[in-house]
Formats: sequence, C-alpha cells, structure tokens
Amino acid sequence: MLHDNAARVAPFVANQSRTVGLIIPPSAFLLDERVFVSLGILRIASVLEQHRHVVNLLDLSGVKNYIETLESFLQSSKVEAIGITATTPQLPSVFAIARTIRRLRPDIRLILGGPHVTLTFAAVKLERELGKSDHGRATKAAAQLEKMFDVVCSGDGEKAVLLAVQPDSPNYIDGDDNRGPYFMSNEVYEQMPQPARHLVDLDSYHYSIEGFRATSLIGQLGCPFNCGFCGGRNSKSLRVIRTRSIESIVNEMEFLHKTYGYTGFMFYDDELNVGKTMVGLMNAICDLQERLGVEFRLRGFVKSELLTEEQAETMYRAGFRWLLCGFEAANPRILKNIRKRATLDDNNRAVEFAKKHNLKVKALMSVGHPGETEESVLDIHDWLVRAGVDDFDCTVITTYPGTPYYDYAVPHESQKGVWTYAQPETGDRLHAYEIDYTDTPNYYKGDPDGGYKAFVFTDYLLSEQLVELRDHVERETRAKLNVPFNPGRAAILYEHSMGQGIPANILRCSNFSPE
Repeated sequence: MLHDNAARVAPFVANQSRTVGLIIPPSAFLLDERVFVSLGILRIASVLEQHRHVVNLLDLSGVKNYIETLESFLQSSKVEAIGITATTPQLPSVFAIARTIRRLRPDIRLILGGPHVTLTFAAVKLERELGKSDHGRATKAAAQLEKMFDVVCSGDGEKAVLLAVQPDSPNYIDGDDNRGPYFMSNEVYEQMPQPARHLVDLDSYHYSIEGFRATSLIGQLGCPFNCGFCGGRNSKSLRVIRTRSIESIVNEMEFLHKTYGYTGFMFYDDELNVGKTMVGLMNAICDLQERLGVEFRLRGFVKSELLTEEQAETMYRAGFRWLLCGFEAANPRILKNIRKRATLDDNNRAVEFAKKHNLKVKALMSVGHPGETEESVLDIHDWLVRAGVDDFDCTVITTYPGTPYYDYAVPHESQKGVWTYAQPETGDRLHAYEIDYTDTPNYYKGDPDGGYKAFVFTDYLLSEQLVELRDHVERETRAKLNVPFNPGRAAILYEHSMGQGIPANILRCSNFSPE
C-alpha cells in the first residue's frame, strides 16, 4: 500500500501527445446494458482530448464476446496506456480485461479508476484511522488492485488522468482528498468540458421518457447524507456536493438537443433537490424550451423529506414526468437503522405532492438491512400498494467497500468468513459473507423475476429467506399495481472476419492526430 505522499504529487500535464485507450467494461448483471452512457469516463476522455491526447474509446457495454473484441482492439491499436472505469459489480469483467491486456500487450500502461477504486481506498483510509490496516479487508482489496494495475486513481479523475498516463506517475493518485491538487472545486467542475459523447455511438443506446428520445446528464456531484447501505459515505468526492451553474446545465441540454436531437433528459444527480437552486433550474429549463420552441420530458432522483409542493409543481412545468426516490424501506425501525432521515410520513407526503402535480413515482426499495424481519420486508409490499406508486425496484442489499455496513463491520463471533455490522443506536445486526469482488458478480441486481441472490443475512432471516421474501414482494406488488416486469434486451455479439475492423458502435477514436 502506498503512502499518502505518493498521492499528492503536483499535477503534471505533458506537452507531448499520447495515444490513450479508454474502456467501458460490460455490465452483464444488468438486464439491458445500452440504456445510459457511462458519463464519468467520457468526462475523462474530454479532458484528455482538451490536452491534445488521442483517445480510442472501446465501449464494451452489452458486448457478449467482449474478450474477443478486446483482442481485436489490442492487435490493431497503438495505444500507450489504457484506462478502465469500474463499479464494484463490473470488477470480474474488468479483471478479465486486464489479464488479457497483460497477456497480449504487456507494454501498455494499465490505469484503473471509477467508483470501485474510490470506495475501496476510502475504506482503506478509515482502516488506517481505526488502526486496522494490517488486517483490514479494504487494505487487502486495494492490494489486489495495485498488483493488477500500474496506476489506480481514486475519487475525481479529471485532473488525475493527466498524470496517470505519464510513464513516471505514481501508482496511486488520490483524487478523493479535498485538500489535494486533484479534487475538483465548484469552479473547476464548472470549467470542465462536456463529456466526450462523440466517442460513443449514442444511437446504439435506447432510452425514452414518455416516448421522447432521451439521454442522461449530471448537474451536480455528491450526496451529503449518511445512509448505512450507501457507498462513499467516507469518500470526499462522493460526499461533498459540487455544483455547476444553472447556465452550464441548461447549455448542456441545449447542446444535446441541437447536436443529437434529444428531447428527453435523465438527470443522474444523486438527489436533484439537495441544492437550493433546483426551482431556479426548473424555471430556466422552461425558458429554454420556450426559446427553442420544443417540449422536453425529464426524469430524475429526489430526496423525499426535501421534496416540496413548489418543487413538484415547477418540475412538472419543466417537463418532468417521473421522479425516482430511494424510499428503501417501509418499516420505521428499518428506516432508523438505515439512517435514512426520512420517515414514513415524509415518504407519504412526497408521493402525495408528486401525484397532485401529475408526476409518476418510481420507488427504489431494498431488503437485507440490520434487523430485517419477515414483517419489515412485507411492509414494503403493503406500503407500495397503499401509496400506489407507478413503478418500483426492490433489491437485496450488498455490503460494498466504502459503505458503513462494510467499513464498520467486524468478524462474526463464531462464523468464519462472515462479517457483522451492528447499528449503533438500536444494536440491530447485519451479517455479510466474505466476497471476492474480482470474481463474484452475482451479488448485484438480478433478474427481478426470480434471479436474485443474497450474500447477507440478519438475526431473523437467512439469506435464502431474504430472497424468497423479496421475490414474493416483487410478484405480489406488481400484480396488485399492474406493473409489468422489464424483459431487458439481448447482448450484442461482435462479429468479425480477417481484415474487418471493430464496428463504430463499439470503437471510436479522436478526430485529430498528434502534432
């Protein structure tokens, strides 16, 4: 494990252009991988292009034979470095990609960034603070990453990548330190170029809102709340809110409409109504539509206890038709154990405000929290039906690195390979089996029609019982509310013959050459 001083080398920008490959790994755990473009790595690409590096972007989303596709790319490309982004569920495919690159092109500099690195190294820092780094789970997980990759970048990568692509960079760059040189301030965030969407085939991504062709964008970074199941609660880049101006967000929407014809926009901000400018943003979006003579349809996440009637009214007027809200639970004790802050009354009021202003609600629910019982799981079904939500997800919790459930867990008193988190206020416990995230992907969202697995259990419910109850809630609630299952979409199969290049919907390159 590297010392902090290696992470705080001053930013370095070379004058010499380099050819950099960026890879969006597959997400086989999703029902449909080509819905939303991975904006984080496209922001990295835009910064590299801004500094005259040549970028080859390999988009393996939904590509079934992704290793074969990667092999073709490596045989024909001249990239000097490859950067890969990874969420925790993507890690098995990311390691398969890294091993293939090491085998075929050991000369290539391998860089890993993204949420998994950020969460893992945030957990490492906490283990150091708690004096657990000699035997900590996160420390071991971080060592796996450092062994496989030449450089790992945690937190904000937009500035860190300019150092990471250089041959003499340290092998750990900390963009998650808000006192360090790589962390983005509001001012830096505002000045960053838009994601390099020209490097992906946007037409191969299929998403619509109420029939309006849609894409995603992010107006602000970070969420300040402390939900126990949520990743990044000890990560500065995921916890500290960074905002762009209303003008910047509206300009991006105008660009997306004029350049690609989009009239639907999914806001992927953690919580749209955390900041004080949301109503002003809605009014500005109304003004934009009037100026363009076009009508938009919008969708995004809100925090239930912060939703006001004024917000709901202006959101509908701006074009919102769907709100997504992480209600998570419907039992008061579980809500307390989650540290959700929102009460059942808050959640009921949020749904009422939404319905009053013709906004549909998708409820995001989860089971497997500390103290979970059969009654508390079934409460989810009862509340969803009573509230009359328009759609919902119900998942089984996984204890990711960087979540309080993971970071503050201790070895189980009797079961080897099991870790236990105790909720400080109530003492309710959650137990989680040890997972090697580099080769186990099936702990994440499964097919809602009977495809879930659980790697957690409580003092009251076994893993199998959690899955059975989740499946029961899924079936019964969808039947009562008449909400169908989403069948998803089949993966792409990349076909090639001798001399045939990789299709443009998978590989795209910068439209300039180094001088």
